[in-house]
Amino acid sequence: MITAAITAVGHYAPEKVVPNSHFESYLDTTDEWIFSRTGIRERRYLEEGATSDLATEAARKTLAMRGIGPEEVDLIIVATVTPDMFFPSTASLVQYKLGARNAWGFDLSGACSGFLYALATGVQFIQAGTYKKVLVIGADKMTAITDMQDRNTCILFGDGGAAVLLEPGEEEGYGVIDWVNYTDGSGMEALHMKAGGSLRPATVETVQDKMHYITQDGKAVFKVAVVGMADVSVEIMNRNNLSSENIAWLVPHQANMRIIQSTADRMGLPMERVMVNIDRYGNTTAATIPSCLAEYHADGRLKRGDNIVLASFGAGYTWGASLIRWSI
Repeated sequence: MITAAITAVGHYAPEKVVPNSHFESYLDTTDEWIFSRTGIRERRYLEEGATSDLATEAARKTLAMRGIGPEEVDLIIVATVTPDMFFPSTASLVQYKLGARNAWGFDLSGACSGFLYALATGVQFIQAGTYKKVLVIGADKMTAITDMQDRNTCILFGDGGAAVLLEPGEEEGYGVIDWVNYTDGSGMEALHMKAGGSLRPATVETVQDKMHYITQDGKAVFKVAVVGMADVSVEIMNRNNLSSENIAWLVPHQANMRIIQSTADRMGLPMERVMVNIDRYGNTTAATIPSCLAEYHADGRLKRGDNIVLASFGAGYTWGASLIRWSI
């Protein structure tokens, strides 16, 4: 069987840094309160542009790392819940901006699990022998759908994009080894956007009632996320007969530090073997996991041959985990 391996990674964070003190200036909150409950100290905001710009910059960095041009890309998959517009797809806009004239592409919506959904999808095209270079991108401009007057949600999110390049593995035993993903639509009420789709098209009333922003029952989401992300991480270990000693890194979705710590505890991993960047970027939804991969690889902490577990939980509910043996 052809294996699918990650051969390059790239991450783009907007220049504007927004520290917790920004929210202290106009909301009833403090830096200490935010950090103690979330693990976030600051996040990045994209002042001009859209999700396609975040995705394109991340893709450029990824291709530059691999030393190839955009014309070599066969397929572009963009995981996002903040597309530039309903249509055309964000992937189409990335294809145009990147100059990937030989690629086709599509968007995939899996919320905070979007990157894992997209990764599993991209792997199928490589394993089937259909394509040899697939860009998998997670990108979200969360500030576009966040109510900056809602202190329960506005402190959590930031903007960012990150990407990986999938290619056929050159060596047996390396690449994406296994994955498992889940969906449970009964969780819709706890985390969703009330309007803007076909159920409630945009009207003056939906805008006035702030129905185009994130609606979240934080306690309900936390309760299921802390169990779901840990459970699926242990499941991927058990499926592959791995113990904590065999795992070099856990790469969790960066939504809440307490969820991250709980997942590590269930896996028997010390925090020294858990990738974390939530303190600097907040929750960038589909971009969190690949941004960790890009940063930890760039600074030399991620080594060839490392077994890494990617894990996420998000709106839907959606959740999943992937096992990768790092090949670069």
